[in-house]
Amino acid sequence: MGMLARTVCASLVLASTSAIAGPAEEASAVVDQWSATYSANDRHALVKLYAPDAVLLGTTDQVATRGTEEIREYFVALDKGGRKNTIKERDIIVLGPEAVVVAGFYDFSRKEQNYEPRPSRFTMVVVKRDGVWMIAHHHSSPRAATRQ
Repeated sequence: MGMLARTVCASLVLASTSAIAGPAEEASAVVDQWSATYSANDRHALVKLYAPDAVLLGTTDQVATRGTEEIREYFVALDKGGRKNTIKERDIIVLGPEAVVVAGFYDFSRKEQNYEPRPSRFTMVVVKRDGVWMIAHHHSSPRAATRQ
């Protein structure tokens, strides 16, 4: 192989590796996908974003929701449609190459309430298992209007 061909090949390899996202970007993409899927009211696709052994501390639930079936049941209201989620702010903490914490604020809204925003806060632990990023832990709670 000639010098020019080797240079071109090396340049292509370097260019492609610089375009690969790191753990922060990958985890943030899962959170974006979660929000878009929730807003599409696609409960079954939403549940697939969670690890099989995930724990969900839901915004409106009084108990922890564990595992695929319980999480699927928690989101049953999405089947009626008219639910939206908008991420307002997030911080990302990379714990390692396969574990990331994403925390921030988002708003929920419902068609039957004229899409009036319901401010909430969230924390998600996003992990990479068998090459796939997924939500292992999700905490969501209403945000108070003022500090108490």
